[in-house]
Amino acid sequence: MADRLNGYRILILETREEAQFSRLLTEQGADVLQCPMFTIHDAPDPAPIEAWISRAIAHPFDDLVLMTGEGLRRLMKVVRRLGVETEFVASLAKARKFTRGPKPGKALREIALEPQMTTEKPTSEGVAEMLGKLDLKGHRLGLQLYPDKDHGVLLGAIKAQGAEIDTVLPYVYDARAADANIVTAIDEMAQGHVDAIALTNLGQIRRLIEVARTRGCEDRLRQGLERTPIASVGPAVSDELKSHGLRTDIYPAEDAFFMRPLISAMAAALAKNPPRAAAR
Repeated sequence: MADRLNGYRILILETREEAQFSRLLTEQGADVLQCPMFTIHDAPDPAPIEAWISRAIAHPFDDLVLMTGEGLRRLMKVVRRLGVETEFVASLAKARKFTRGPKPGKALREIALEPQMTTEKPTSEGVAEMLGKLDLKGHRLGLQLYPDKDHGVLLGAIKAQGAEIDTVLPYVYDARAADANIVTAIDEMAQGHVDAIALTNLGQIRRLIEVARTRGCEDRLRQGLERTPIASVGPAVSDELKSHGLRTDIYPAEDAFFMRPLISAMAAALAKNPPRAAAR
């Protein structure tokens, strides 16, 4: 089973977990075409992050909402630099912990903590829906945000429940350097050199379309996607595709919205046709 994708060329647009996804695909024999969508950097001003950490230690939150695993890992990087890891982890242990999907939960387990609840929908709206079922009146709630997203709906929903919100944004995106790579990936699809494109988060779709419009090649992008099978990791990604008039061709089994089930679904779907690489 280790060569289920042997000869198939898979385009991935991963960022935070690009190396892991690439490795899993390569283990199945795939020829992986990597296209980083942006680079992640620590927040340029560490002072607000350090202050948030200090507040969390001095007055532990009643509730903690983690939007990304990357966010917690970046926070822990600052915590360790400050030499307060024991105190910070102890403070988080006192809070109810909520995560947007499985990735923040994995980051929590890296520091020996567990989430009390994880969203079924790994979106801001899913988090708002999850928190809407709880009594947050009078609670201090720590909220780890991520860049390139309008969090107004989530913040409004939490405030409407009477909670005091303390937000932190531990990292930023640098997208400009990746534009040329994205255009190259669009050309590869349009030329029929890609057997499937694998999408694992909403931001990838938005960035593809944003760059295509900026560079004047949106028609070429849509032509490429028309001839390239589109693999979606889950419902949030598929809904985003649909909102842009795009389809989902490959989808993992229900309630298995992770990388490995996505790879299995791609292997099963692509096995029906020979790899395009073999025809070049």
